[in-house]
Amino acid sequence: MASFNLNPQMSRRSLIAGMGALSAAGVLAGCSGNSDDTSAGSGSSSGDTIKVGILGPQSGSVSQYGVACANGAMLYFKELNADGGINGKQVDYIVEDEKGDATEAVNAYNKLVEAGVVGIVGDVTTGPTVAVAQQSVNDNMPCVTPSATAADVVTYGTNYFRACITDPEQGRLMANFAAEQGYKKVATLFLNGDDYSQGVNDAFVEEAEKLDLTVTTQQSYSDGDVNFSAQITNIMDTNPDAILVPNYYEDDGMIVTQARDAGYEGAFLGVDGWSGIVGGESNYADPADLYDSYYCCAFSSSNDDESVQQFISDYTDEYGEAPTNFCALGYDAAMVLTNGIKSAEEQGLEPGTDEYLQAVIDGIAAGSVEGITGSISYDGTGDPVKSSLIIAFNDDGSETTFDTIEAE
Repeated sequence: MASFNLNPQMSRRSLIAGMGALSAAGVLAGCSGNSDDTSAGSGSSSGDTIKVGILGPQSGSVSQYGVACANGAMLYFKELNADGGINGKQVDYIVEDEKGDATEAVNAYNKLVEAGVVGIVGDVTTGPTVAVAQQSVNDNMPCVTPSATAADVVTYGTNYFRACITDPEQGRLMANFAAEQGYKKVATLFLNGDDYSQGVNDAFVEEAEKLDLTVTTQQSYSDGDVNFSAQITNIMDTNPDAILVPNYYEDDGMIVTQARDAGYEGAFLGVDGWSGIVGGESNYADPADLYDSYYCCAFSSSNDDESVQQFISDYTDEYGEAPTNFCALGYDAAMVLTNGIKSAEEQGLEPGTDEYLQAVIDGIAAGSVEGITGSISYDGTGDPVKSSLIIAFNDDGSETTFDTIEAE
């Protein structure tokens, strides 16, 4: 029971083209056979249905992330409906495309509110999510972002939650990992002006100072750059034990390849933007070059946990390709939202009322779920208390779970 407002013109971002098949085919797979209604719908959740929104970029330059998160969320709701729904009610999920734009995101959010949703999975990237977070406070609308990692996303009201850990937390985590691995000197190479990349970098540097690690140099590059030889030369002149590369996977792949070609033999450190750097349609780095590289992430297909492997199987059956980190986070965000809705339903409240929405928020805040990306709970903020994986690469490019960092 899904309704969709998707822009049919799907474009792929060259920076992250490795998920292009997911962007083009995954959305179509998500749309087919789910609904006879292609509008956003009207009226509030009532009777035997509960309306929820899925908000994110389904077209445009960052559609790969939005499509992945939406596919994961839709899979969860499909499975939930097949299992009887929530309190005997089926979930009617409405997907809105905001094209990666903050203004479009607010407009899409308002459409979902007018459609009578009782909660939203989304938004996905930082700028649109901040805009929606600020707007949603006025409605006290429960929202769970799968993947927006900027620190301020959940600070505008108590109604916004996330299923992922923050940029600063990733930076701190990798600084501690570097110290534990015995690296004494670390250089960094980040995308200048990018909230995600620079946010991780800054947190890493701050934590490194506390751990008596030497940050030998901080190098940056501009969006669209494909030649990193100058930065790599500057880094290698400082003889670091490891290089932090906290960017998205195509840039990271080029950096790793060029650094190895230049003779760098040390370790690479990364964060969840590395997910997808090898495998699928394209390898963004030579698999052999990735040996002695490590990144933190919420999900990996190398995790042999039974629920993770079942999710991988179910997702592949549904969409025709293996899930990424963002797919798993979309699935878990839908699970978190559902946990809050169940709480409101169990109290017998009327959907769409202020009391119902607040009960959903309270249910999320007080509850916990066993997600695909780990156990998720909240402790006074919208930031989750959850574990993280450290992923390493074998010399054939395959991934392995190197360590699990438990939540403190």
